[in-house]
Amino acid sequence: MPENMSEMLKGVLEGMVLEIIGQGEVYGYEIVKKLQGLGFKDIAEGTVYTVLTRIERGHLVSIVRRPSALGPPRKFYTLNTRGKEELRAFWSRWETLKQRIDDLKCEA
Repeated sequence: MPENMSEMLKGVLEGMVLEIIGQGEVYGYEIVKKLQGLGFKDIAEGTVYTVLTRIERGHLVSIVRRPSALGPPRKFYTLNTRGKEELRAFWSRWETLKQRIDDLKCEA
């Protein structure tokens, strides 16, 4: 990932995590692996878990705990109604920002 990309990602990481959860039930480590598989290799597990905590506190997800053969039970996340609304709002804000940046780039 290019230098300073992690600073740019901080503002959109929550939306990215919501999008991954919105694609189907998933647990934290799967989210980390999905992001890394998309090329975001510098995103630390701890950063994703901090975002998940914020998402939980915002009541954007439903959580089911299931046993794990590898240790303590895992939390599986799915978007609830409020989370789906926040995800739609995120993509709307993203499109607005993207358009304005594209407009700026064309002017340069």
